Amino acid sequence: MKTKKTPMRMCSGCRESFPKNQLIRVVRKPDNTIVVDKTGKVSGRGAYVCKNEECFRKSVKTKALSRALDVTVDDSILLALEKEING
Repeated sequence: MKTKKTPMRMCSGCRESFPKNQLIRVVRKPDNTIVVDKTGKVSGRGAYVCKNEECFRKSVKTKALSRALDVTVDDSILLALEKEING
């Protein structure tokens, strides 16, 4: 029996790779709206952030999240993402 390979994704804040299920996904949908994707299944351009406030702050400060999604990330999305990280 084959074991399933765990997909790895890179955090936009610390630039380290982690298993996909340990990161939070932010998606730019085809209509250019940005959402925090809790399911990991929303179609569109995705970027990932660690569930770590320090990584989140770094990705906001360096605008890494905006660059990864090719669009300016709205403050309301950043607040929703921060709430998701802090539980």
